[in-house]
Amino acid sequence: MCTICEPPSFLQDLKITIQNASLVFPSKQTEKKSMFLSNIDKALNFPVETVYFFPSHKDFPPHLVAEKLKTTLAKLLVPYDFLAGRLRSNPETGRLEIDCNSAGIGFAVATSDYTLDGIGDLVYPNPAFGQLIYKSMDNLEQDDQPLCIVQVTSFKCGSFAMGIFTNHVTFDGSSFEIFLDNLGALAADKPLAVTPCNDRQLLAARSPPCVSFSHLELTKFHDSNPPVFDATSETLDFKVFRLTSDKIVDLKEKAKASGVTHSDARITGFSVLTALVWRCKALSWDKENIQGSNLDRVSTLLYAVNIRPRLVPPLPRSYAGNAVLTAYARAKCKEIQEVPFSRLVELVSEGAKRMTDEYARSAIDWGEIYQGFPDGEFLLSS
Repeated sequence: MCTICEPPSFLQDLKITIQNASLVFPSKQTEKKSMFLSNIDKALNFPVETVYFFPSHKDFPPHLVAEKLKTTLAKLLVPYDFLAGRLRSNPETGRLEIDCNSAGIGFAVATSDYTLDGIGDLVYPNPAFGQLIYKSMDNLEQDDQPLCIVQVTSFKCGSFAMGIFTNHVTFDGSSFEIFLDNLGALAADKPLAVTPCNDRQLLAARSPPCVSFSHLELTKFHDSNPPVFDATSETLDFKVFRLTSDKIVDLKEKAKASGVTHSDARITGFSVLTALVWRCKALSWDKENIQGSNLDRVSTLLYAVNIRPRLVPPLPRSYAGNAVLTAYARAKCKEIQEVPFSRLVELVSEGAKRMTDEYARSAIDWGEIYQGFPDGEFLLSS
């Protein structure tokens, strides 16, 4: 069904030298204010790291790219004023919010002793790529760290990488994509591609909150203090599975051939791939870590759903905060093993179909009443 690609040996050290690191401030004065964070935002207070690679271009040498990018970011921090702020706990309510104080974002310029081709195949998740991301400003206290840091790294061949470190409270995948589109537009001396909507009160809990569903995808903390997760580094094995468009079509045909119980069940590339991964993951669980029969265990799959178009009225596409909630599919491993593939696809599709306006509002209200987090066997992200 798919090709397993064995990862090559990796460079452990990209020989990165940080040339300078500084703060970038909004190019114009912005309003000093506190930004409300929704219950979705608050649950995502952790870092996100992304790296983008660009081939060399004679008209864009890396030093000019760095200068242009720094200038453009300063302009972009005017409509995205919250990004130049700092996370704070409201002294009266104890609620997490962003102090829009124009304290700036981080910006680092670095060089590598390698060419871009010399660092290996960019398809594979090489842990050394973390060296292309500047994670904290050493001259600032912990509570004054930027919500975003950009590192531009040039390679000997003239190519460069842009590594971006953000706190997830600032963006979800859709809003970050729009942020990058706007960055590109301003860099090309064009107007914003999309004017961001920064009103996060649009996803505030109702008053009073009303939880109208059981929300099996969420679990409460057992006490008032959130748990501390062990982030001890460990060596993980991984493999890359290549699925061509033809193989995805084959999976869709397999789902159709095995019979679709509900005519409105959507057979999409995401649903068939998710169903395939769910079956493989659920049936490969380490039996030594399970109480009782492996096939009697209930497996819960989680995946993110964009709720912008699902609310009434819909959120604007330009909504700059986090507007994703966790959908789920649940079944006993015995069922996952025995039912037709189409049934697994249906269960996956039902998770997204469940995410109506009322369900989404109920999940947001759940976060107003309880402290907790999504709870499943694994989360699949597209």
